[in-house]
Amino acid sequence: MTPRHTQRRVIDGPAGALEVVLNTPATAPIGIALVTHPHPLQGGTLDNKVAQTLARTFFGLGYAAVRLNFRGAGESEGVFDNGIGETDDALAALAWAQRSVNESAAGSAASLPVALGGFSFGAFVQTRVAKNINAERMVLVGPAVNRFAVDTVPADTIVIHGEEDDVVPLDTVLAWARPQELPIVVFPGCGHFFHRRLPQIQQVITGMWRRNAS
Repeated sequence: MTPRHTQRRVIDGPAGALEVVLNTPATAPIGIALVTHPHPLQGGTLDNKVAQTLARTFFGLGYAAVRLNFRGAGESEGVFDNGIGETDDALAALAWAQRSVNESAAGSAASLPVALGGFSFGAFVQTRVAKNINAERMVLVGPAVNRFAVDTVPADTIVIHGEEDDVVPLDTVLAWARPQELPIVVFPGCGHFFHRRLPQIQQVITGMWRRNAS
């Protein structure tokens, strides 16, 4: 992703100004990926390294990737709403991205598949977004299942977690996944913020995504 492929805007959102970043590939995108960041009251923004890695991964797969700052983060107005208002923020950012891609490409961007990717609190928000749209597939990194009521997810969801996560312990994620018989990709020796493991996140998602598409 380079500045040539990047738009950073402040748009009208459900709680006022909503800051968004859209990375669009040079060729026609195969879909739109919505990426959400960790808890805004704990420093999470769209510039979080894991969120950036998710956007970069989808961009590399051929998607237009849109990130947003949830209400109260960065240039976005409003106050934290425990995932409820943040779901509305995410849906507004997705709708804006669909319009933006539509303006620069032939055909309707509304018909492009939508992929969802989120980190920590952002993963929780994406499970709520998924109830409002027909998502192609979802990637959840370090999902905060011990802090929020994260619902069940589709069987093809990619879930990545660190073995030594001290924010969301691995056993809580396994307890959430077990009734769903949902596989979890565990990074040995890795904490919640995936320090020095960001390239591995990209490699794992890219490999699993391409195998699913083949």
